[in-house]
Amino acid sequence: DEGLIYRGKRLVNWDPVLHTALSDLEVISSEENGSMWYINYPVADENGQATDEFITVATTRPETLLGDTAVATHPENEKTKHLIGKQVILPLCDRTIPVVGDEYADPEKGTGCVKITPAHDFNDYEVGKRHDLPMINIFTIDACINDQAPEVYRGLARYQARKQIVADLEQQGYLVKVDDHKLMVPRGDRSGTVIEPYLTNQWYVKAEPLAKPAIEAVESGKIRFVPDNWKNTYYSWMRDIQDWCISRQLWWGHRIPAWYDDAGNIYVAHSETEAREKYQLADSVILRQEDDVLDTWFSSALWPFSTLGWPENTEALNTWYPTNVLVTGFDIIFFWVARMIMMGLKFMDNVPFHEVYVHGLVRDAEGQKMSKSKGNVLDPLDIIDGISLDDLLAKRTRNMMQPHLAEKIAKQTKKHYPKGIPAYGTDALRFTFASLASTGRDIRFDLNRIEGNRNFCNKLWNAARFVLMQTDGKDVGLKDEAVSLSFADRWIISQLQIVERDVVEHIEHYRFDLAAKALYEFTWNEYCDWYLELTKPILNDDTRSAEEKRGTRRTLVRVLESLLRLLHPLMPFITEEIWQSVKALSGQSGDTLMLQAYPQADDSKVDAVATQAMTWVKSFVIGIRKIRSEMDIKPSKKLAILLQNWTAQDQQYLTQTEAFIHTLAKVENITWLNNDDETPESATALVGDMKILIPLAGLIDKTAESARLHKEIEKLNKSLQSLNGRLKNPKFVEKAPEHLVNQVKQQATDQQAALAQLEAQLVKIKAM
Repeated sequence: DEGLIYRGKRLVNWDPVLHTALSDLEVISSEENGSMWYINYPVADENGQATDEFITVATTRPETLLGDTAVATHPENEKTKHLIGKQVILPLCDRTIPVVGDEYADPEKGTGCVKITPAHDFNDYEVGKRHDLPMINIFTIDACINDQAPEVYRGLARYQARKQIVADLEQQGYLVKVDDHKLMVPRGDRSGTVIEPYLTNQWYVKAEPLAKPAIEAVESGKIRFVPDNWKNTYYSWMRDIQDWCISRQLWWGHRIPAWYDDAGNIYVAHSETEAREKYQLADSVILRQEDDVLDTWFSSALWPFSTLGWPENTEALNTWYPTNVLVTGFDIIFFWVARMIMMGLKFMDNVPFHEVYVHGLVRDAEGQKMSKSKGNVLDPLDIIDGISLDDLLAKRTRNMMQPHLAEKIAKQTKKHYPKGIPAYGTDALRFTFASLASTGRDIRFDLNRIEGNRNFCNKLWNAARFVLMQTDGKDVGLKDEAVSLSFADRWIISQLQIVERDVVEHIEHYRFDLAAKALYEFTWNEYCDWYLELTKPILNDDTRSAEEKRGTRRTLVRVLESLLRLLHPLMPFITEEIWQSVKALSGQSGDTLMLQAYPQADDSKVDAVATQAMTWVKSFVIGIRKIRSEMDIKPSKKLAILLQNWTAQDQQYLTQTEAFIHTLAKVENITWLNNDDETPESATALVGDMKILIPLAGLIDKTAESARLHKEIEKLNKSLQSLNGRLKNPKFVEKAPEHLVNQVKQQATDQQAALAQLEAQLVKIKAM
């Protein structure tokens, strides 16, 4: 009724198999091998007869010359500008067409002249509009030649027509030459067929009046894109917006509310009854409703308010419109996001959301976009529950629009999933996506990542089992009895405050990847690998006081409970299951974890003293473990330790934490040496300036260890030689997928570092 929607004849992406117009999003273009045909068009004299002069045009689609209505040359092209305004004879057709001057014709490209087929090329369509050229549609809806063409070609499929036309051009002397040529070929994402630019009657929305307020909404800050750079993509589309084709020739969708009478008049209304009343039509007038349906994106653009009861003024609409955040992918910023903004401002006089969080696109392990036609789609349910190879093959190859690709898809599937896909569980999948969700970055989805996060789930589960073993049925200080906290207790409580602060900050800024990373590192590296081990010297020591044991048990369970609340949005199922077992022990109540308050950091619990002490302990233990690893000393072997170049602070730390050192580093005894004391042949590590010395007498067999290192070095050298050989091969570097080349480079770097370490160890052994 406002004149924003109209029916017009314009060029669209036409699928000749599905018989429907497609949006640009539904068209996938890829480079393919083709040909470039060079054709002479004779210049005509005033009587329309051929002269000796020719214009040579180059085309990748010779069959469309049947619909040519002009030849274009650049108005400043010195070689051909004298022909502007003249007529040329269209080969194989009994008609002439004009030569027009247009900047679209690039003098540096091809012959500098281009054939103009406004009904079958989007660029030519624009040229045709500028010069008011006729638009001749030469195809049927099946992409066969119609009756607008010479009779000899009628009924031929487009590629049959191409063969015949090229043969006729050659036979009649119009064909100059044919060159090999690479070109971008557009195909429908469902049918896989080559898309035809096709002139047809469709329904359109005048987009510019809707786009202007939508642009202003982002410019004014009413809507913010995260990351901010995506607003530039939004602007580039919106500031160059074209009228929107909203009709589709499909069997499903919202049917367009328009009716036709036998004379072709159009009546638009909510229903046929309303149409008859609105236009005062007699009952004898037969009406037929439009068969076309609305573009999916038109219906989707109404989603923010149509789902809430609009056009009725419902309570839900007033409560939930506008919403705070839209989470979406960059590939539909224009197709969905922009159109929701336009529709929201038009019908609700308000933006539909205030922030647009743009996440990356999930691609396969090789960086390819997932699509059914490529056979590389991963169903999340198959990752969660697992699927056999046979079932996966059947799933990927049945009901295909392009069955000829089935063999190729089966081969790729067997290569990537030779044993099918094991079950990883919901939480591992969810946490993996969170850990990969760097803002705006595409995600290469690799099952190795999800396997690592399944192990993380198991780590959390086993940690909870340990905590319950140590706390269930025991005194955990529920009544706030007196407790004595160890350095380890104070340290983990302090670290918890830091991770709580960081995670909340990361989530507020949509950095779910950084939140997942912080939680992973705290859970695995600090809580599980260090703190749980640090509790054992206290809980297993009968000489420890009740206050000390109570303090450690309370810390164990309360830190775990806080950790479960932190992890819950990223791992909802396992955290809920564990929380139900620990909530009472931690002093919490409630039916479900999802309704608990999200943890907030308490800066008063950040303990710098305990953190410094535990940093010292960790350095001490890591130093000893590194020596064990380098010298191949058994982990169970208890060691005598000598300390030299120490300070009073070192002595204080050791006094306060000696139990931790003895347990975690498997130390038998520790001896303090003066700086000038003689030392035996030892392996050395540093904690600050203090030397940790491990006498090697009786610990290793020098000859056997040298032989072992020589063998490892030889093995690594062979592997490195192979990797470097691949990297020096130009065919591998240029033709292999980029991620595979990078993987080999990283392997070479890692192995070079390992080799250097082994060689350094060998030098140490020989120096003994």
